[in-house]
Amino acid sequence: MRKKVFQLLVDNTSGVLSRICGLFSRRGYNIESITAGVTADPRFTRITIVTSGDDEVLEQIEKQVGKLVDVRDIKELKPEESVYRELVMIKVRAAAQERQSIIAVADIFRAKIIDVAGDSLMIELTGNQNKIDAFINLLEGHEILELARTGIAGLGRGTENVTYLP
Repeated sequence: MRKKVFQLLVDNTSGVLSRICGLFSRRGYNIESITAGVTADPRFTRITIVTSGDDEVLEQIEKQVGKLVDVRDIKELKPEESVYRELVMIKVRAAAQERQSIIAVADIFRAKIIDVAGDSLMIELTGNQNKIDAFINLLEGHEILELARTGIAGLGRGTENVTYLP
C-alpha cells in the first residue's frame, strides 16, 4: 500500500465536496485526510486528499476524480516537489506543577499555548505529520483530553506547476 497526496482545483459550488467523497465511497477507496478551502480566486476551491492503495487503485482514483464535472485540475503532490503542513490543537490536563514541563516541550517544537484554564492547557502546532506525531508522542506522560487535526494542506514548490484557470 502506497500513500498519495492529490491536489484538486474545483468549482466553488455547493455539493462538490460531497460528490468527491461519494465517488470514494462508491468505489471503496479510503480517504486518510481531506482539507478544502477557497483559493485566491473565489470561484475555485482547493482540495487536498491523502489516500492510499496499490498503484492500480491510486491510478484509478486519479482518473475517476479527474472525470468529475466540477474538477478543473488534479495533480499529485509528490513529497520531494511539495510542501505539506497540518495543524493540530491539543488540550492537555495540566496541574500547576506540570505546566512548565509541557510548555518547555511546546517551546522546543515552536508550538503556541493558545488557552490556559485552571486544569488544562491548549496547544497549537503547525508542521509536517512527522513533527506533529513526534510532539504528540512526547506528551504521552500527560493526559490528552482532546485532540483535533486538520489533515494535510499542501502546495507544489516553485511556479512550474501552478494551474491558471480562466
